[in-house]
Amino acid sequence: MESGFLNIGFSSYISVTKIIGIVSPDSAPIRRMIRLAKEQGRLVDATFGRRTRAAILTEGGFIVLSAVLPDTLVSRLEEEEEERIEPITEQEAELQKESGEDV
Repeated sequence: MESGFLNIGFSSYISVTKIIGIVSPDSAPIRRMIRLAKEQGRLVDATFGRRTRAAILTEGGFIVLSAVLPDTLVSRLEEEEEERIEPITEQEAELQKESGEDV
């Protein structure tokens, strides 16, 4: 995945390269993870006082809370990824094949 940022709501962004998962905070195991992260100083609350709707798990062991639904965050992530993919012409594809590059 290329570098970029994901809007997690209220003008807050997170690097897409650091995201491991985006989950709902409603299950007991996730609530325990959030509580433990808070106790260890690894919790970032980006809800701005709103209801927590998503917990974003990161590579560094941090958990970022968002007021945006997980499905919405994933859709934003997919849209951003699609925008980065540029279609190539048949001529460019042929040149890449000749040079041994992956198409």
